[in-house]
Amino acid sequence: MESMKRIPHHVAIIMDGNGRWAKSHGKERYEGHIEGVQSVRECIKAASRYGVRYLTLYAFSTENWGRPQEEVDALMELFCKSVMAETPELVAQGVQVRFIGRRDRFSEKVCEHLTRIESDTAAGQTLTLVLAFDYSSRDEITAAVRALAQRVAKGELQPEEIDEPMIARSLYTADIPDPDFIIRTSGECRLSNFLLWQASYAEMYFPTTMWPDFRQDEFFEAMEVFAQRDRRYGKL
Repeated sequence: MESMKRIPHHVAIIMDGNGRWAKSHGKERYEGHIEGVQSVRECIKAASRYGVRYLTLYAFSTENWGRPQEEVDALMELFCKSVMAETPELVAQGVQVRFIGRRDRFSEKVCEHLTRIESDTAAGQTLTLVLAFDYSSRDEITAAVRALAQRVAKGELQPEEIDEPMIARSLYTADIPDPDFIIRTSGECRLSNFLLWQASYAEMYFPTTMWPDFRQDEFFEAMEVFAQRDRRYGKL
C-alpha cells in the first residue's frame, strides 16, 4: 500500500487490558498476562516486517509494584520464563533487546535474566526492542535533574549550559530516538507516566482492543492510522 511507505521509526506501546481481558473470558488475571506474551511476539514480527526500527513496550511500571504480591511474583516468573523461551527466536529475527528503568529493586534471578537477554541479543540489527521495566518517567527525569545538579555543585557545569539536548542525554533513552507513535490499547486515553519527555511530539492512538487481542492485523491498522497523520511539530 502507498500509505505503508510512511512508517514510524520508533513505536512505543502501553500494553493495557490484560486483566480486563482475562475477566471478560472468565480467566485469572495471570492468564491475561500469558496471553499478552503472544501479542508481544506478533507485534515484534509486525514491526520488523514493516520497517519499524525501535519498538518500546511498557512492560512493568514503577506503580505496578503496588499490585498484589501474588500478581507481581507471577509477572516476574513469567518474564524469566519468556526470556528463556523467546531469546533464540529474537536472535534469529535480528532483534536487539534493551531495558530502560531501574534494576535495583529486582531479585537477583530477574537481574540475571535481564543481563542474559541483553547480552545474547546484542548483535541484533533489524529491530531494537526496548522494554520499560520498573520504569517511571517522572523518576527518570528526576534522576537526570539530580545528576546535572551534582555536576553543577562540583563545578563541572554551569547552570546556563544546561539545555534540552543535555537533559535528553541524561535520560535512560539517551541514545534512543524519541517515539514517533505511541499506542495504548484497551481504550484508555492517558500516558500513565510513560516517556513524558520523549513523547512531546509523538502521535497517539488509543484503540479499544485489549492487549491480548492486539496482534499483527491490529498493528497493521495502527500503522495505517499513523500514515494518515499530518505531523507539523508546532509549525504550519
